[in-house]
Amino acid sequence: MSVRLTETRALPESTREPSRDAYRLPLTDIALTAQALKNSGGAERYTRDVIAGLHRLGLRPTLFAREIDRALPEAAWIDAQPLDVRWAPRKLRNLAFDWRLKQRLKRHRPACVFSINHSTHADVALCGGTHPGSLEAAGRAPRRSDTWQIELERRVYTRARSIVAHSQLMSRELQRFYDVPAERIDVLYPPVDTARFKPLDAAERAAVRRQFELPEDRVIFLFSSTSHERKGYPLLEAFFERTTLPVCLVVVGRPVPKTGDTIRYAGYSKEIGKLFAAADFTVVASAYEPFGLVGVESVMCGTPLVIADNVGSAETVTGAAKIEFSRQEAGSFERAIGEAVERVKRGNARIAEPRASLVYDPGVDAHVAALYELFTR
Repeated sequence: MSVRLTETRALPESTREPSRDAYRLPLTDIALTAQALKNSGGAERYTRDVIAGLHRLGLRPTLFAREIDRALPEAAWIDAQPLDVRWAPRKLRNLAFDWRLKQRLKRHRPACVFSINHSTHADVALCGGTHPGSLEAAGRAPRRSDTWQIELERRVYTRARSIVAHSQLMSRELQRFYDVPAERIDVLYPPVDTARFKPLDAAERAAVRRQFELPEDRVIFLFSSTSHERKGYPLLEAFFERTTLPVCLVVVGRPVPKTGDTIRYAGYSKEIGKLFAAADFTVVASAYEPFGLVGVESVMCGTPLVIADNVGSAETVTGAAKIEFSRQEAGSFERAIGEAVERVKRGNARIAEPRASLVYDPGVDAHVAALYELFTR
């Protein structure tokens, strides 16, 4: 069965900032549910992006979340409704949050509830990953706590009238694991900060390499991760430790046990956009990756990918902007690295037109506009 791929269109300039007309949008009573509003990556960054996009549409959503950092600018653009579930055992907190939300919604039920975390009370639910998919990729049998999470997901995806899947991969998993009909799924790729992730010219790239003391005589492969096992670091370590190619793997995020000429550690960096732009390639090698936003962020910086074909964001990148490999095929990764080195030697590795190498508009406003269409459908 086919799945709708929701087109993300850029908002007209008149909607970039709130206006008097913006407040006449037909649906204004919108609520979001999320784990937290805080300065972090992943779902927290996505929550902030959605709030900011709605704000530029002139909308003030209610936010139900476990934790809300009121020092963030987005906190001024919401009706904050914190739901404290720290009293519950850690593995039961998702269920506790859903129960607390049910009680709070008895006071007032918004016209549309969009769940970024898992809520059985959602009208529109986000799927940024499935628990059965992650277990399968890890080769691990479900424990009791896993069955609780799987049952919660089943109820979320069964009850929501519409589901936003962050990739075609997630759409397939929703249909496979939870029997969700394809007509209830909209594939809507997640946004990136296009102002932050952008190319640098040759002089700027050279300056960043000097700043981080990256070797000038090696092809630089960037690897960004705070969860090395799931992100595929063992595969990378095994190759880069023994290779004789003129390459260097630069790891950003969590420390690695060993470094040397071919593996460097750059620490936690707030300048990840500059590092993406300065690298020759970004490596995305996850065992399970529902989307993998670093792939799109790297492309927007003009840096191509060496990316596993099981990574969700691989489906959004076209042409020479990526070199795919299979984690299941012996020698596939080694061949991909070899091809990348040859491209750098030929001088044709950089992405000349990053936006043209993506199948969707990665801007936040385009994404939120498409979300709003789903809310009102």
